[in-house]
Amino acid sequence: MEFVAREIMTTPVISVGPETKLAEVVRVMAEKNISGVPVVDGENVVVGIISETDIVAYAGKTEAVRLIGSSAWISPYEERTGGVMYRKGFELLANTPVERVMAKKVITVKEDTPGLEVARIMNRKKINRVPVVDAAGKLVGLITRADLVRALAERGT
Repeated sequence: MEFVAREIMTTPVISVGPETKLAEVVRVMAEKNISGVPVVDGENVVVGIISETDIVAYAGKTEAVRLIGSSAWISPYEERTGGVMYRKGFELLANTPVERVMAKKVITVKEDTPGLEVARIMNRKKINRVPVVDAAGKLVGLITRADLVRALAERGT
C-alpha cells in the first residue's frame, strides 16, 4: 500500500529558532528523547536542522573540548584553575547559538511526497529525519526513520 508524507509525519513538530542557545536545544532533546530538531525562522520556514551529531562534532572542533579536557573528570587534587577551565568549556558550548552549529542545507519533502520516496531520500542522503513543508515552505511535520518503519509495519510493506 502506498502512503504519503502527511499520513506518517509527526505533528506538532518540536522546533527551535536560529538564535536558540545549545543549552536549550540539548535540554529539549533530552526531555523529549529526540535526537534532532528543525530550525525555523519567525515565519516557520525551515532554515536548518540540528542533531546530536552536529552538537558533538561542533564540540570536537571548538576550544570547549580543550578547555574541558579529554577525560571530562576533575580530580579533587587538581589545581583550582582546572575546574574554572572545565566550566568555561561548558559555558562556551551552552551559549553557542544554534545557527553556528546547524546544518544549513536541509532536505525537505512536501506533504504529498510518496512515503517510499521519502525512504529513498533519507537512505540516499544518509539522514535520520526530514522536515515536511507545505506549498509555502512552512514546517508542518517531521518524518524520522522510526516513523517510516512504523508506517511500513502497519501497512505490511
